[in-house]
Amino acid sequence: MRLQGKTALITGASAGIGRACALRFAAEGAAVVLNARRAGPLQDVVAQIEAAGGRALACAGDIAAAGTAQHLVDAAQATFGGLDIAINNAGMLGPASLTAELDEADWHAVLQTNLTSAFLAARAQLPALLARGGGSLVFVGTFVGHTAGMPGMAAYAASKAGLIGLNQVIAAEYGAQRIRSNVLLPGGTDTEMGRQAAASEDARAFVRSLHALKRMAEPEEIANAALFLASDESSFVTGSALRVEGGVSICRT
Repeated sequence: MRLQGKTALITGASAGIGRACALRFAAEGAAVVLNARRAGPLQDVVAQIEAAGGRALACAGDIAAAGTAQHLVDAAQATFGGLDIAINNAGMLGPASLTAELDEADWHAVLQTNLTSAFLAARAQLPALLARGGGSLVFVGTFVGHTAGMPGMAAYAASKAGLIGLNQVIAAEYGAQRIRSNVLLPGGTDTEMGRQAAASEDARAFVRSLHALKRMAEPEEIANAALFLASDESSFVTGSALRVEGGVSICRT
């Protein structure tokens, strides 16, 4: 029960890594406020948590929309008394396109969802964390745009790389006030988004081959790393970009 007495806010919680974080954090004792655009799947996650004796609240909505980030924080404070942890996980791939052919509207849509929404989320979350005497922010990024460039992913790579800079500034600004901020960098993970990026079995086999472990991650494996960053076990870890990517960054075989 490493998160007993804590409240965690998790975006993109209806599927994949966000869903795995929601289930794991609730099992570790946290009350969880869950956000995603799809209300039905989000409520299914809440029902699963509550059936296991946990506490969860669904707040469906687009994290990139004005007011959503503050609404989620307000819900955490009103329902569970405060906010201790935020997992800013929501994101999108955007269309696969070579950089010279990328539509400007698609560029802005991906940056709005992946980077600007993370800034808006952090801006709303930081005062709530300060009110609790500190806490943990985690941004979910990717190895793409950090240790590797993947064709057709200019907007996705740029938006996720931007999280690292944002994270470093937050860590430097608020470390003395007991707020830690870190970025999680998953490798290929077996999620809906991962299957969207690698739509065929041949494509998935190629993605698996890129990793030193010669497989993709399960969402629960990424949630384990998020739990480490969210818990007191990482009490001296801040401003980091933690690679949880099966060796994809170092593999050349």
